Amino acid sequence: MTTLRQSPNFGPRRDGATPKFVVIHYTAMADCEGAIRALCDPVREVSAHYLIGRDGHCHALVDEAMRAWHAGAGAWRGITDMNSHSIGIELDNCGFSPFSAPLMDQLCVLLREIMARWDIPPEGVIGHSDLAPGRKIDPGPRFDWARLAREGLAIMPKPRIALAIDPPRFMTDCAQIGYHVDDLSLMRDTLRRRYRPHALGKAAPLDGWDCAIAADLAARFGVDRAGHVT
Repeated sequence: MTTLRQSPNFGPRRDGATPKFVVIHYTAMADCEGAIRALCDPVREVSAHYLIGRDGHCHALVDEAMRAWHAGAGAWRGITDMNSHSIGIELDNCGFSPFSAPLMDQLCVLLREIMARWDIPPEGVIGHSDLAPGRKIDPGPRFDWARLAREGLAIMPKPRIALAIDPPRFMTDCAQIGYHVDDLSLMRDTLRRRYRPHALGKAAPLDGWDCAIAADLAARFGVDRAGHVT
């Protein structure tokens, strides 16, 4: 079930942009109603296209054709105005707890519809932490990216063996994936937060599995003749 709760915090997408990505967030608030108030408060100047409650109820806040204010400062695959190029989905979660089954069920339904409408591939579904490493960590290590990947709604690397530890190659691979990070430790933790949450927070140095994951993901993306990520 979806309820329309119009937020005043939106505008036109700039330069004729259309959605190429879906960005997933968590609210980090006590409840869904509090999140709705925040996302509809003109003083706060934040919003998202959708908010899904822990009960699975979906709240439509901004029309998909419009530019919601959810991504903030950051970049992904060479794009710095991510608000103009993405659809933002907020999830009712504190950031430290598992995401409820009704919420995840509704998210999968919504993602499938959005991706079909805008021809967004699984590679285009990212977390806020992907585009704003060091500033944002949502949807966090408790989010079930593996389920989305199983349903064809996101990607999950499947390296067979660990690679030799090669920091320069690791950073090059991460840049090809779409990350804009020049600090090795931050990049390692950002990648682990999404793809190896069990290894996050152990202050372990870059290892062969980090390198294998980055290489596996980089292989999915191309580079044009000018050397730009495509």
